[in-house]
This record gives sequence, C-alpha cells and structure tokens, in this order.
Amino acid sequence: MDTEFEIFLATAPGLEPVLQAEAESLGFAVSEAVPGGANIRGSWHDVWRANLLLRGANRVLVRLGSFRVMHLAQLDKRARKFPWADVLRPDVPVKVDVVCKKSRVYHAGAATQRIEKALVEELGATVSKDAELRIMVRIEDDLCTISLDTSGELLHKRGHKEAVGKAPMRETLASLFLRQMGFDGTVPVYDPMCGSGTFVIEAAEMAMGLAAGRARSFGFEQLASFDAAAWSEIKAHHTQLNDVQVQFAGSDRDAGAVRMASANAERAGVAGCASFSMMPFAEASPLDGPTGLVMVNPPYGARIGNKKVLYSVYAGLGDALKTRFKGWRVGMVTSEPGLARASGLPFAKPGAPVAHGGLRVNLFQTGPL
Repeated sequence: MDTEFEIFLATAPGLEPVLQAEAESLGFAVSEAVPGGANIRGSWHDVWRANLLLRGANRVLVRLGSFRVMHLAQLDKRARKFPWADVLRPDVPVKVDVVCKKSRVYHAGAATQRIEKALVEELGATVSKDAELRIMVRIEDDLCTISLDTSGELLHKRGHKEAVGKAPMRETLASLFLRQMGFDGTVPVYDPMCGSGTFVIEAAEMAMGLAAGRARSFGFEQLASFDAAAWSEIKAHHTQLNDVQVQFAGSDRDAGAVRMASANAERAGVAGCASFSMMPFAEASPLDGPTGLVMVNPPYGARIGNKKVLYSVYAGLGDALKTRFKGWRVGMVTSEPGLARASGLPFAKPGAPVAHGGLRVNLFQTGPL
C-alpha cells in the first residue's frame, strides 16, 4: 500500500496550473503540470485522498505500467502477462478504452480486443461497455501505457446536487475559477445569476473545509487494492470544519432556480452560510459585511437563446455591478469576449480559454470596482 507510482490528475485544458497549485496546497508531490492535468507521485492512500479532497480534478488516474509493442501478437502476449490481479477483482466488471497514436499497432479496435481477451482469460473478469471501472490504454510511439480510472463517475458529481438548470457550471470548474480569483474562504461570494447555485455552494464548501467527495463513492472502492478500514480513517481525518465568518449568497429571477439552489445547498450541508433569493440581477445588492467576489456565469448565446439580445443583458449586468457592488471584484465566465466587453466592466486580459460543455470559455476578472 505504501509503494509509490505515477498518478495523473485530469482537468479541463487551460486550468492545469491552477489544479497543480491546488494539489500542492494539499501536500501532494506534484512532478509537473502537463496538457490536460498534472502528474503526481504517491501511493494508493494518495489516490484515495486525491479523489476525496481535490475540488478541481475531473478524474484521478493510476499508471499501472507500460511495455513496448511492435505488433498485435506481442500486445496479446504482454497483456496476458500483465499483473491485473494485483489491482483488479475478477468479480467486478471492467471496460477498456484504447487510443493508438504514431505506433505500429494502429488499430484501436483490434488492440482493445486483445486486452479484453487477456482480462477475460487470465483474470476471469467480465468486460462490459457499461462497467463503471475503466482501464485506459494509450499506445503511442510503440509504448503501451496502461492506466486505471480510480474515480468512477466524474468528480464534479459531488453526490448532493440533484437539481441543475440549463448549461450548468460544473463544480470542478467553479472551484478552479474561484481559486484563480484568489478565493481563500475569508471573503463573501455573490452570484446574481445563480442558477442551481454552483459558485455559491462551492465557495461555501471551500470556506467550511468540506471534503469535495464526502458524499459519494468511487471506483477505487471496487479494487483488489482497496482497504475499507484505512479508507474510513482517511475520511474521518477530514471531518473537522472551519469556523466561517462570512456569508455566501446568490439570486436569480427564476423561482425554480432559487428552489433548486436552496435544495442543493441544504443537501450539501452549507445552508447555514449560503442563501438564495428571487430577484432580477438589476436589484441584487451585497451582503452586510466586507467586500468580496461576484462570480457570474451568464448565458453565452451559443446554447441558450439568441446571442444578439444578450449584449443589452451584459450591459445591464455591468451597470448594476458598478452601481451596487463598489469595492467588489468580479469574475465573469463567458465564451464571448464581445459580451464581456459589452458589460463595460474593467476586465484584465483573460488567461487561457477553458473547455466547458463543448465550448471554450474564459474567466474575465476585474480589480475592485
């Protein structure tokens, strides 16, 4: 259990350095940020802790091993000798995903068949396209690397958000955007277009010190390497909560969205410091107390409605924030720089675009208004 190996933390392209900073803040041994995530070194205990604590990772992958392959017969032979039983249980179904790139083994379908046959005949496993446990194989430059997705469902599924609205912001993205804004849990956060409440709830959880994956299960719990007692100890170690001194709030003109957000906050255990109310953004006002962050994910027009009519919406939002939220900083997520400019807010130059729901979005940031 204490043997160290390579672990890959996957995130949305464009946010790799932010995830690296989060992992380092939690004490993980990060070796480097790479396209699509960050590599760390650690043991199975670190794998479990990464799934439980990391708010910005989409998946936690374990590198099980690698070997050279020049043709399918060699892949078949080496896949049969691979120590699957060290990690996998024969009674837990698995699925296999293969990618081939710049290799003499170039047919991903044929490679998949060889690996699936090895799992069935050598381990006695069941292979199913619907299995939660996923083996990921990459054959690149004739090197076959075998990884295991230890998360199961994507990590943005925290286990308490049952209701979502149109084009919701994923919790993993929300947490990394908050981190990019320098959020550390000591200032309030307000979202005037809160939808299902993701920014507000994520900020409240971060401030309270709640473990991201406390309310869900993970793929690694079905592995031969899983130790239920040790896992219980790790979870118990991360149950002490912070004393939160500020409030988090959101508003939306849609009564259904407010009900969704309130119910989600209740299930997440943050209703004591996160509240939601029904009102148009033009009437939104700061909470009593210190200035903080406005985090907002307005409609982009690409998926919701007509983009042209949104220019006036963004202009009205910008006017309301400049009038009502003096001293607050604004973080706005949108796929359209033109819409961000239409707000009239003094945004700095945005960072790298980030993949979100088939689009590429940017976080636009201001200093204090």
